[in-house]
Amino acid sequence: MEMFSSEAGVRTGQVQSIREFSFSEREFERARKLIHRLAGIAMTDMKQDMVYGRLVRCLRAKGLKSFEAYLDLVEADRGRERQAFINALTTNLTSFFREPHHFPILAEHARNRGGAGAYRVWCAASSTGEEPYSIAITLAEALPAARVEIVASDVDTQVLESARRGVYAEARVRELAPDRLRRFFQPAPGAGQGMLQVRPELSARIDFRHINLLDADWGLRGQFDAIFCRNVMIYFDKSTQRRIIERFRPLLRPEGLLICGHSESLQNHSDLFRSLGRTTYAPVLRSA
Repeated sequence: MEMFSSEAGVRTGQVQSIREFSFSEREFERARKLIHRLAGIAMTDMKQDMVYGRLVRCLRAKGLKSFEAYLDLVEADRGRERQAFINALTTNLTSFFREPHHFPILAEHARNRGGAGAYRVWCAASSTGEEPYSIAITLAEALPAARVEIVASDVDTQVLESARRGVYAEARVRELAPDRLRRFFQPAPGAGQGMLQVRPELSARIDFRHINLLDADWGLRGQFDAIFCRNVMIYFDKSTQRRIIERFRPLLRPEGLLICGHSESLQNHSDLFRSLGRTTYAPVLRSA
């Protein structure tokens, strides 16, 4: 055990010695607390190298020489630099029709829904747009003549800009069926060979917004038929998860769906949502 600790210390020292900037345990702890306070993201001790790798680009961009100076800048800021810090430490992993079992569930729910008005969906983690566009494609096929409204939000402003553009390399969409590619994508003007863009009639169904799930007011009005919040809760601690799930409940129609990621469970929130299977949930209806 002592030999392992000694070797680990040598390795840590070697890593520190080849780093461009010093990054102490105290500075890591400060960054970790700051991202938790600003975006709810809970980071383990194992994330120190990742945090260094992502934030060091911010130091270079600002011409700073220490993490202490950079974190001072972020804490004093209320706008652009604070958002850049959040963007740097946000993980974005997505693809078209990721976790594909959820989309037939959405299509069936949309076809079976009664009542008038638009079918409304909130995608609470838009990332670079693949998920909300997958939702839009699903609903365009399921409800060809109906009005559909999709709100797609993210805490990361950089990925939101990419999502709004809706431009993707052919490799990103190669898993889509040829008829979907023809119907919903077109060559991206001015983007170069092999780049495709979501057709305007599809992107017009999506309202991209910057929303931090820790904000007191999300700016969302009315109720939704479905909320997608997939692979987001895994980055929050239990108390933050509870606060957000409590706020989802009144935003869903009584027959609405809350759709989570494959590694997320609401079993500890059974007073709010009941499981429909396959990480899909419905609100618990309260008695009058």
